[in-house]
Amino acid sequence: MPYKEREISKMYYTMGEVAILFDVNQSLIRFYEKEFDVLQPKKNKKGNRYFTPEDIENLKIIFHLIRDKGYTLNGAKEYLKNNMADSKDSHRVISSLESLKKFLIEVRDQL
Repeated sequence: MPYKEREISKMYYTMGEVAILFDVNQSLIRFYEKEFDVLQPKKNKKGNRYFTPEDIENLKIIFHLIRDKGYTLNGAKEYLKNNMADSKDSHRVISSLESLKKFLIEVRDQL
């Protein structure tokens, strides 16, 4: 069995790190923070936002709904309001399948 490298996760991510992670402007993330109640980043005294891994997962779900599935902002809000647990479960399944696909491609390329 090959060595499985652990992902190092942080407790908090800065706004800049999140913007780079999603390849978007920081203003879009601030806009989504105002629009979606599920995004609640911590703020320090200076007003800097710090996102938890749960916030990152919620952002992934929001971007998936808006970019990939073509939901409007109001449609994505309603979907999250009614199906938050289901969407988190399905997103976990999708991300695990993507990591499995990546691993299998790496194995194929080594053969």
